[in-house]
Amino acid sequence: MPDVAPGGDQETVARAALAEISPPGTVGALLERTAQEDGVAQLSFASTLSGYPGWHWSVSVAEVPGEEPTVMEAELMPGDGALLAPDWVPWAERLEDYRAAQAAIAAEAAEHDGDDVDDDGDDHDDDDFEDIDEDELPGVAASGVDEQAQPEDETADDGPEQPDEA
Repeated sequence: MPDVAPGGDQETVARAALAEISPPGTVGALLERTAQEDGVAQLSFASTLSGYPGWHWSVSVAEVPGEEPTVMEAELMPGDGALLAPDWVPWAERLEDYRAAQAAIAAEAAEHDGDDVDDDGDDHDDDDFEDIDEDELPGVAASGVDEQAQPEDETADDGPEQPDEA
């Protein structure tokens, strides 16, 4: 149950409850407040969740005389038309749109062709690696891994170490 200062109103209680179940910034303006029987009110808030156009937050708040408002239920609800699929587009039209998008990408790539590409065809700068001397790198030898850089074999157990006697 959200902590609400004494005398908190229904909207404050509803927003506190939504803050517990939704990411920050996903609850918008109060859209509607509907009083129902027995001291229950239904509050509806705009949803700003991406991917949920037309949805709204719904919170049921009960208010008993002499008591603080209490949240009964909080949920994300679809609005009118939120669950309807977009208009159907024939496959041939979708294919035309796809081909046009691919042509635009290819044209843009052709404009920038060769801007960031080296002689060897890759798009990174090899000049940074030309001046590195492998003999100067710790743990690397011309044959691969430097024997001296390997950790000692820890499997040999010579027994417990004895303190030096003076």
